[in-house]
Amino acid sequence: MEVKINAIHFEATEKLVDFINKKVDKLAKKNELVSSAEVILKVVKPETAMNKEASVRLTVPRSEDLFASKVADTFEEAIDNCLDALKKQLEKGRRDK
Repeated sequence: MEVKINAIHFEATEKLVDFINKKVDKLAKKNELVSSAEVILKVVKPETAMNKEASVRLTVPRSEDLFASKVADTFEEAIDNCLDALKKQLEKGRRDK
């Protein structure tokens, strides 16, 4: 599965990129419908806490894309929160069919 990571106005560390790839791959393995993911990372209001924003869009063929955006103290926490929300969306989509 293809995972695109776009860090806006900063360079994502290799550790962060590996974390994101591992988490997204884990979600995709449980949900074979997911074909690709796009992750956007940005820092909002650099001087404050809770300033790391992560947005994740999952492409699901023959369905609408799924999207979640969360703000947290760290990018890792924001990614975890996004993937939790997307997991619920995937489960809901499965139940609706």
